[in-house]
Amino acid sequence: MYQEERLLGILQYLARHPRINIETICELFDVSRDTARRDMIKLEEQGSILRTRGGAILPTLSSEIANYGERLHDEATTEAKKAIGRCAASLLHDGDYLLLNASTTVAGFAESIQTHGHVVVTNSIDIASTLTHKERVSVHLLGGQLHPEHRYIYGARALEMLREYHVHKLFLGTCGITPDGLMNLYEEEGFVVKEMMRRADQIIVLADHTKFGKRQFHRVAGLNQIDILITDQEPDEALKEALQDNEVDIRIAPASASASGFKESKNAKEN
Repeated sequence: MYQEERLLGILQYLARHPRINIETICELFDVSRDTARRDMIKLEEQGSILRTRGGAILPTLSSEIANYGERLHDEATTEAKKAIGRCAASLLHDGDYLLLNASTTVAGFAESIQTHGHVVVTNSIDIASTLTHKERVSVHLLGGQLHPEHRYIYGARALEMLREYHVHKLFLGTCGITPDGLMNLYEEEGFVVKEMMRRADQIIVLADHTKFGKRQFHRVAGLNQIDILITDQEPDEALKEALQDNEVDIRIAPASASASGFKESKNAKEN
């Protein structure tokens, strides 16, 4: 077996198990300890693993995120985001006051809005543009500094403006969701999200399954601060248990565009 094949096999093993050690590599691929050690060194040089005492693990911290345009047109998650957006829109009542953060999943929700008379506050220039085409929707765009790559507004002025508002519902996208809470790569965006959460009666998180277990630099909020999670797939048992322990209402969006409502998560706690 070539080294490249073993390296792939090691990563596949780590995708299913929390840790691998020299002895396991020797057994799996029938190689010497020296060969197994060289494979681990190679993977560490590539940044694919972290060597720890007695073995190696996959890095738990995600430090990269695609830019807004790439995420918006990601074919792997486009349909999931549309389904989540349709289901989120079904929670609206005419006249609701809303906060929307700068998430591509929340952008899908904004496109799905069919109700009227909303007042919407957002820090997303793209969502603000989308909502200008909606009938009887008033848009308040936060002021401040624009992040050119991810197209959100942040900074002291944005926080100051947010403190002047209070709304019925916050629809919130996230970079990652783990048993520890909501994650974000950028601390300055996290500050805006934290303030948004203080300004809403109900907090609704929109996150497709690729966000599950994704740990990033900045922890924005604990799961106990979330009221509803709308997603496209059941979370794994550890995350699901943590959500249920914090009384989060988990709702699964049906994939079909003709479907309406939600599928309740199995064994979900009733609120």
